[in-house]
Amino acid sequence: MTLADYAVHNEKSRGRFYPDYDNVNRSEFQRDRDRIIHSSAFRRLEGKTQVFAYHEGRSYRTRLTHSIEVAQITRTICKSLKLNEELGEAIALAHDIGHAPFGHAGERGLNACMKPYGGFDHNINSLKIMTEIETHYPNFRGLNLTWETLEGTIKHNGPVEKVTSAWLKKFDKMFPMDLKKYPSLEAQIASFADDIAYNNHDIDDGFRAGFFSIKQLCELDFIDKIIFKFDKENKNCDDGLRIYAITRALISEMIYDLMDTTKRNLRENHIDSLDDVRKSKGFTAEFSGKMQGEIKELQKFLLKNFYTHSNIARMDMKSQRIVEDLFNAFMKNEKMLPLELRKVVDKAAAAKEKADIICTYIANMTDAFATEEHQKLFNINYRF
Repeated sequence: MTLADYAVHNEKSRGRFYPDYDNVNRSEFQRDRDRIIHSSAFRRLEGKTQVFAYHEGRSYRTRLTHSIEVAQITRTICKSLKLNEELGEAIALAHDIGHAPFGHAGERGLNACMKPYGGFDHNINSLKIMTEIETHYPNFRGLNLTWETLEGTIKHNGPVEKVTSAWLKKFDKMFPMDLKKYPSLEAQIASFADDIAYNNHDIDDGFRAGFFSIKQLCELDFIDKIIFKFDKENKNCDDGLRIYAITRALISEMIYDLMDTTKRNLRENHIDSLDDVRKSKGFTAEFSGKMQGEIKELQKFLLKNFYTHSNIARMDMKSQRIVEDLFNAFMKNEKMLPLELRKVVDKAAAAKEKADIICTYIANMTDAFATEEHQKLFNINYRF
C-alpha cells in the first residue's frame, strides 16, 4: 500500500540509538513490534489488571488482551488513512507495557509513594523498560527500538509540556524525543484506539460481571437505538448476543467517526506532511463533537455503575495498599529486596535514586507476584 505524505515512511525513520543490522525480510517497525511481543514485560501484561484483578475470572480483560485489542483497532484505522500500520501496531502493543500491577489503583499507589521524588508515570516506565530494563542483546541494554516507536509510546497522549522526571530529562538529552511537539498520526490513532477498546470492553466486562443490565445501558439513547435495531432484526436472542451487538456496533461507529473526523481535519488544517502533523496546534486525529458527547455519557454511566461499584472500590483499596506497603517496606529496609537488586540499591547515591529503583521493581510485578510478596512480608502465618 502506498502511504500518505503525512504518514511515517520506513525509509525516513530516524533510526535506533545503537547501530543495528538491517533485515531484508522485515521492516524496521515490524522488528520493533516483534521485539515488543517477545519481551518479558509484554508477557507479564497477562498477569496485570485492566479493571478486574487477575483472580476475579479468566474471561475478563487483562492488560495483555487490552493491548491486543488496541493494536487490532489501530491497524484497521491506520490502513484506512494510509498510515504506517506496522508503526501503529508497535506503539499500540507498547503503550501499556510499563503499567503497574493492579491497574490504575496500583498506579495511584506508586504515584503517592513517589510524590516526594517526582511521581510515577507508566508512559515513562514503558520507555525505561524498552530502553534499559529489557536486555536481550550482548552489545546494548534495552530493545533498541526505533525513534518513532519510542516517541509514539512516550507521547501517544500528546506533547510532554513539563518534564519532572530526571530519568526522562537524561534520556531526552541522549536521544531527543521532541517532547513538546505532537506525535505522529500513527501514535495519535493508537491513543484513540485505546479509548475505543477500553470503553467497549468495559461495557462487556461490567455486564458479564453483573454490575448493570442491558435495560440500564439502554438509558443511553445511542445504545437504545442499537439494541432496538438489533432486536427488530434478530428475534429472541439472549443477552449474551445482545451485549456483543452493542459493543460491536459502538466500536464500528467510533472507528468510522474517528476516521471521518481525522480526514476532515487533514483537509481543513492543510496537513500535507508528517512535519505538519508534528507542528500542529492540536491533535489531528479526533472524534466529532457528537461522538465526544456520547463517549462522555458512556463514561459517566460506567463510573456510576461499574468503576465505583463497592466490589471494585474494595478491590482497588486493597490493591493500592499492597503497592504502598511494599514500597514503604523496601524503602525502610532494602534487605527485604532480592540480592541482585540490593547490589544496585547499595550503589544509589541519594534517596530519590533508591526510590526510583524500588518503584521500577514494583511497577514491573504482576498482580500475583505483588500479592505473594505482600503475603511473605506481612502475613505472619505465611509459610516460606
